[in-house]
Amino acid sequence: MINKPLLMPNKTFFKGIFLNLFIFLILFSLSNCSKRKSGEQPVLDSAYVTQYMNSKPAFKDDLYWAMQFYKAREYKLGWFKDHEVVPEAEKMLQAVSKAEEEGLDPARYNIVDFKKLFKDLKGIKRDLDKRDALEQEIDAALSATYLNWASDYYRGLLEPREARKADWDVKRNRMKLDLALQTVLGEREDKLPFASFQPMHPQYANLKKALANYRQIKEDGGWPKIPPGAKLKVGQRSELVPLLRKRLSAFIARDSVSEQGVNNTFSKDLSVALKRFQDQNGLTANGVLTPETINFMNIPVEDRIRQVIINMERWRWIPQSFEPNYLIVNIPEYKLRVYENGKEKMGMKVIVGKELNSTPIFSDKMEHVVISPYWNIPPGILKEEIAPKAASNSGFLEAMDMEVITKDGGTVDPSTVDWSAAGTSGFQYIVRRKPGPKNDLGRVKFIFPNSMNIYLHDTPSTQLFSQSKRDFSHGCVRVEKPIELAAYLLRNAGWDRSKILDQVSTREEKYVPLKEKLPVYIVYFTAAADENGRVRFYDDVYEHDRKLKAMYFSKL
Repeated sequence: MINKPLLMPNKTFFKGIFLNLFIFLILFSLSNCSKRKSGEQPVLDSAYVTQYMNSKPAFKDDLYWAMQFYKAREYKLGWFKDHEVVPEAEKMLQAVSKAEEEGLDPARYNIVDFKKLFKDLKGIKRDLDKRDALEQEIDAALSATYLNWASDYYRGLLEPREARKADWDVKRNRMKLDLALQTVLGEREDKLPFASFQPMHPQYANLKKALANYRQIKEDGGWPKIPPGAKLKVGQRSELVPLLRKRLSAFIARDSVSEQGVNNTFSKDLSVALKRFQDQNGLTANGVLTPETINFMNIPVEDRIRQVIINMERWRWIPQSFEPNYLIVNIPEYKLRVYENGKEKMGMKVIVGKELNSTPIFSDKMEHVVISPYWNIPPGILKEEIAPKAASNSGFLEAMDMEVITKDGGTVDPSTVDWSAAGTSGFQYIVRRKPGPKNDLGRVKFIFPNSMNIYLHDTPSTQLFSQSKRDFSHGCVRVEKPIELAAYLLRNAGWDRSKILDQVSTREEKYVPLKEKLPVYIVYFTAAADENGRVRFYDDVYEHDRKLKAMYFSKL
């Protein structure tokens, strides 16, 4: 007979032993970790970063970037080296303290009392746990402050959805703030000026100078108002002349309008200076003190300051760098420019949409040029202008060089068409104007496919380019020098001016693809400045400024 042990160990018994041993080993390991050397730098973890960023409303929106930054560095501190705050921290805080120079509110970023934190850190000597905890807090605070500021400074105070409400749908700046922060700390190189806290675009930098200039003018008492109805002739002496000279000096170098102190004569030179002022601000440039010019001059300096600031905001929305080659249209300026390798290659006047048919603000890529294009009549114009005349006069379309076709391209007799359905979804035809001198698109159009059916094109109404305000179209952009533009864009596709004009003379539509797609930006800037901060203001033709001002300054 075999005697069984009184107590037979079971599986539960062994599990208990191993569990106790496992817990002991963990506690021993943690105990050793807590006794690390005093020279070791503490680290953060995802829970700490999340808790800190969510602890202050101003930091919550940048939690993603903070997590990306610390995750990439395995949660090691970024702003400390050998328990000393790195010099980049002071540079960053100085940049943030100057937020007002950027048209931003410093109070948005002055969330953390760094003076107290740095003082407390300096006072800690032997208590390593307190020192580590404070270093963790300071590191998270510096990162949060930078991300909070950089988000507004580089990407814009308004969110993309808010910018769209302000009628801006240009491709946005999608700068990665975590990588920018790495650049600031000298951990990666970047061609963009993150480490020096400088703006992305020279146009922004110029407006920043203008903002400083106009704030100084405001501090000095602003500029004088020109009395409504005032008139001056060259050679005339008037007490208005010193007022005019002082007003112009805010725009033109003071020396060019000073004329040896007090001089009440409206000289030829002063008339030329006035004409220059008018020309560069989109006014009728005649050197005469017109009501239009007086109204423009009398806009208060405070309003101009706000106008400069919102245009700086628009530059923050622009991609952080343009492509080497691109085309840009500034609607309020009525101007098109083409850039090659970053330098302006050509420029010309444009005609944009009327306020009721405003040209949209967006970006896309030009794919091809159409020589001798047909013009498909838009539904609204077809219904309101063409259909009533075509219904009452069977010869109207032929006289206007128009035709009716099916969607398959077959020709249709206009007399067989039910014109009452024109402009509706039930209308099964296309009405188009043939290539030729009467064609509303002129000799050439430039296509960058988009859902709004907006494109650039020629026009037979060339006399409109002589107007200072050129908002006459139904939304598309008419260009002043279409053949020159086409020849430039197709220069690598075997086309020159002569060949283009030969194709125009055939009155046969010809699609020519570009060798490389060209980025196109249709933008809306009502203020531009030169490198000295002298500003050119343009009319808020679609009142987009008014909407943007309300949205922007409600956040400050």
